[in-house]
Amino acid sequence: MAWDFHHLIKKTIKASLPLFLGLLLIFHPFGQSLAAAKPFMSGDFAKDTVSVAQSLKETIALSDDDGQLSESKDEALALITAYISRYRNRPQVNGTSSFTTMQTALNAMAGHYKTFSNRPLPENLKERLNKELTRAEKVVAKEI
Repeated sequence: MAWDFHHLIKKTIKASLPLFLGLLLIFHPFGQSLAAAKPFMSGDFAKDTVSVAQSLKETIALSDDDGQLSESKDEALALITAYISRYRNRPQVNGTSSFTTMQTALNAMAGHYKTFSNRPLPENLKERLNKELTRAEKVVAKEI
């Protein structure tokens, strides 16, 4: 009798396990944080370049003791990744002066944030990034 009860419990667990896993997959919000994120790129190179540059300049301008600096760094890294991923392999764009200028600035900023995540941007890097991002904004307007 104990063996029959043990066998019944084992069969019940085996039968209910796929059901519970299926319900977990349906109701657990695995991708919810991704769905809540803003769409990064519109597909228009000039507009994306200007919007990315402006957004990154806002992040650079934040003070070192700002409470939203950590979130802004994460958003900046996601924005940089989205921009580079979208336009790096497009031959009509990746040879332009605006793209190479943007890529230089984005690589410097992302490199600092990834290597020195707990340190603020040095002033000389802030100045350089602002100059390069401003230059990319001006040049992309002339190129199009």
